[in-house]
Amino acid sequence: MNVIRKRVESRTSSFLIVLAFATTLPLARGDDAPSKDQARVIAFHGYTQAIELKRGTARAVLTPQAGGRVLTFSVAGQDAMFLDEHEMNWQPGKPGSISAGRFDYGPELTVIPHPKIWSGEWTGEITGAYSAKLTSPRDEAAGMQLVREFSLVERNKTVRLTCQQTMINISKEVREVCYWGRSFSPGGGICLIPLGDRPSRFPSKYAMYEESAVINVRNMDEKIRERDGFLEILAPPRKPKLGFDSQAGWLGYLMPNGSLFVKRFTTYPDRVYSEAAGLTLSVWYPTGPRIELEPIGPRERLRPGESAAFTEEWWLLKFPFPKEGEQIDLKELSERVTEQTTN
Repeated sequence: MNVIRKRVESRTSSFLIVLAFATTLPLARGDDAPSKDQARVIAFHGYTQAIELKRGTARAVLTPQAGGRVLTFSVAGQDAMFLDEHEMNWQPGKPGSISAGRFDYGPELTVIPHPKIWSGEWTGEITGAYSAKLTSPRDEAAGMQLVREFSLVERNKTVRLTCQQTMINISKEVREVCYWGRSFSPGGGICLIPLGDRPSRFPSKYAMYEESAVINVRNMDEKIRERDGFLEILAPPRKPKLGFDSQAGWLGYLMPNGSLFVKRFTTYPDRVYSEAAGLTLSVWYPTGPRIELEPIGPRERLRPGESAAFTEEWWLLKFPFPKEGEQIDLKELSERVTEQTTN
């Protein structure tokens, strides 16, 4: 059973206060609103040890109980996550739906399976008023352990959620891995991939994964168009899994409710990316209720005991969804993203 700890820091020392086991934690309903911003443990969506972070109108709820994830990330009540209702039936030790703010590591086609890390029970720790840390079990078969640190950070009247994953080689052999974000958002929106100022290796500027892991780099899909320095994924394309080699370091997902979900991450033009097509970013957009937005990190060659970290930063901004027959003003959108997420 997980124990959630709260770290209290002074100028000269720090110590841990054990909050308690899950059976004795002071729980609140997931929709309760405390009188002030303060990280706390709550019951949420079937999970008994969720950690809630709040800062102004921004809210993130994390779970250490099944895969170390973000269950919700919202601003002013608008949520960027798709959380499967089937998770309400979660039971300890039984595999179930893993949705919402997922993270992983790859390379996808060659990585050692790691179910203990993907969906097993993690430990959670409150590390500050707006921050928490989730730590995976040691997966001896895969030779890896992960630590994820989350924080709500306010700057220039906007709040972002920082999501840092540290990958630790606990084996006695060298491990080559790469960061892989795998979060779900509600479907029905428009995904925006900035192309940046470096030419793509792909003739169509994206790769489409066909059956049997065939990667098609010459595509003409009516649901994907290039315009004003962006690729716009307007709806589910012919095949749902797409890959990109953009070095722009961000993507946007505009939802019908007028919320623009922005992910920023560092890219490394001179490093090796170890996914099969050398991707910095992937999108999975099937027909249905969700889309998967997947920043990918460069190859990390870890000797025994070594670690490497990768960070995504998330924002939810306001931006109008185009009416039928209209187009997104991509110049205005790009300027707003730059103004609100780079200062």
